[in-house]
Amino acid sequence: MTEPTGTSQQAKVLTLTEAAAVRARVILDAAEEPVLGLWIGVGEGGCSGKTYKMDYAREIGANDQVVEERGITLVIDPMAMLYLYGTEIDYEDKLLDSGFVFRNPNETARCGCGESFSV
Repeated sequence: MTEPTGTSQQAKVLTLTEAAAVRARVILDAAEEPVLGLWIGVGEGGCSGKTYKMDYAREIGANDQVVEERGITLVIDPMAMLYLYGTEIDYEDKLLDSGFVFRNPNETARCGCGESFSV
């Protein structure tokens, strides 16, 4: 089915898989104080130069991007927008390693341990 003329779907900066949303809900429900959602950012660090950051969103800044995804509020640091556009966040539960996984189409390199990236 095609979209009617004159309308367009705006791509989201971030999307969550169902597994990531389920895990995020568990984490948010376990917060010791009320929070607004998950804060997502990018910082300097790691052997590839950039690292993904997640924390509780305790406030929403004037320039923050807010995305509602699968019932989870994502508050995105405006300085991270350029790096995160089009990224999917998944949650993988493996035998030796479990955690959120960022699938970012903007990455040009990722370190061997998967903890940092470059664009």
